[in-house]
Amino acid sequence: MGSISDMADKTVIVDYDAGNIKSIANMLKFLEQDFIITSSPKDILGARRIIFPGQGHFRQAVENLDRKNLIEPIKSAIKNGIPFLGICLGLQILFEKSEEAPNFEGLSILKGEVKKFESLKVPQIGWNKISVTENNSFLADNFYYFVNSYYVVPQNKEIISSVTNYGIDFCSSIQKDNLTAVQFHPEKSAKAGIDFFKLWISGT
Repeated sequence: MGSISDMADKTVIVDYDAGNIKSIANMLKFLEQDFIITSSPKDILGARRIIFPGQGHFRQAVENLDRKNLIEPIKSAIKNGIPFLGICLGLQILFEKSEEAPNFEGLSILKGEVKKFESLKVPQIGWNKISVTENNSFLADNFYYFVNSYYVVPQNKEIISSVTNYGIDFCSSIQKDNLTAVQFHPEKSAKAGIDFFKLWISGT
C-alpha cells in the first residue's frame, strides 16, 4: 500500500480479490504516485482517480464486485466524472455481456459485448502492436504486452481509441470522457507502458 499525503489526490486500486494488483502498485511506486489498495466503497467514491486491474474470469469478477458492494460505487464514480482506468478484464466487464460467461450480465456501463478469438491460438500472450485512432489522448502506436482470449466489440465505434490485429482487427482500447480502458497490460509493457501511465496520470 502506498502512502497518502493528500486524501483528495489519492489514486485508488480496486481490490476485488482478483486482478494484477502488485504490478500496478509497483508501477505507481516507480512513478512516485500516492495510492491505496482498497475495497471500500467510500474510498472509491472519494478517489482522485481509479484503477481497475484485470485478471481472471468475467463472471467471477462481477460476482466479487457484487459481494463487496462495489458495483454501484464504481458506476457512481464514473458517472460523477472520476477518471477511471480499466485494464484487461477491467475493460471487458464494462460491457453488457461476454462469451466467457453466457447469460451473465456485465456492468453494462458501455453497450457492446465480449467475444472469443476463433482464428488463432488462445490466449494471445506476448507483445503486439496497437494502432491508435483519433479518439486517443494517452497512447502511441507502439508494442504493448497482451494476455487475452477475449476482445470487446463496442456498439459505439467512436469510443475505440486503438485497434490491434490478432487474426482479426480488434478493439484494444477505448476512451470516453473520464473512462479509459485497455485490453493489454500497460504495467507489463516496459517504456511504452510507463509513458502511457505518465500521460494518463498527468491528463487526469
